[in-house]
Amino acid sequence: MSKADLHSPIAKLPVETVYEGKWVRMKKRGSWEYVERVHGIGMAVIIIAVTADDKVVFVEQDRIPLGKRTIEMPAGLVGDQEGEDTLEDAARRELIEETGYEPEHVEVLLIGPTSAGLSTERIAYVRAMGLRRVSDGGGVDDENIIVHEVPREEAPRWLLEKQAEGFELDLKLWGGLWMIERNPDGSLIER
Repeated sequence: MSKADLHSPIAKLPVETVYEGKWVRMKKRGSWEYVERVHGIGMAVIIIAVTADDKVVFVEQDRIPLGKRTIEMPAGLVGDQEGEDTLEDAARRELIEETGYEPEHVEVLLIGPTSAGLSTERIAYVRAMGLRRVSDGGGVDDENIIVHEVPREEAPRWLLEKQAEGFELDLKLWGGLWMIERNPDGSLIER
């Protein structure tokens, strides 16, 4: 039990499964309902990727819960592929699948909850460096992902233009943009 758990009376409440589907299960702890993933390890990665010519790699895709297209950084679940056991492995796989870029190196920067009041899922920011194009990307199955490469200096304005056009923006984009050139502690990365 962690130090944070010792100070929380919630940690002692019994947990009940209310519903289990193919991809998610709904649980109840006390009077609070929340969801968790059925597959994988309950963790996802969001990949901060910048090309050699200083363009940020974004993906556009349909998100069924929102009923809209979104702009996101490449991302995906950890542990939903047989034999995959690290955040780095998942980040490499997702970056190639979604964007067609293979990274020379990946670095896990931060891990934390995505929506602490709704889900047990955690996400890891991963910085991908030394990108090399190996395919067109576009995702797997019916993901229908469109890859956008936007000059880094223009990225914030471009994102707001996309939002004005009706796209949903993943708010984690702003943290990802900040971590292109900074470490989580605020120090500048060496390029």
